Amino acid sequence: MPDVPGLSIIVAGGDDQRFYGALETAMAATALGSPTRIFLQGEAVALLRERVSATGDAPREAAGMPGLAPMIEEAAAMEIELFVCQSGMALVGLTAEEMVPQAKAAGLVSFLREVGAGDRLVVY
Repeated sequence: MPDVPGLSIIVAGGDDQRFYGALETAMAATALGSPTRIFLQGEAVALLRERVSATGDAPREAAGMPGLAPMIEEAAAMEIELFVCQSGMALVGLTAEEMVPQAKAAGLVSFLREVGAGDRLVVY
């Protein structure tokens, strides 16, 4: 497979539909060989609070699709890195101990610093 640029995704909104879309995009890119990372900013960090659930889980599961928690587990198994904004953690009152184990706290500057010159950056 030819060299595939990396993909960095920022989830800037707190609704679960954005995060589902970001995870699906990240999984597809990873399946095609692209190293992929996701950064949850602001209120979106609450989506990675331990005991993950989302309003979109019931309709997705009824349609035979995975809910948010299994998607997060699959993303981690695919080596998709998940980062949460430190400022967003303070905004929603989330501590590192309350996050899913797959997530790492980071700042937006450090996340953007790791975007390579040929990489793609997508914001949801």
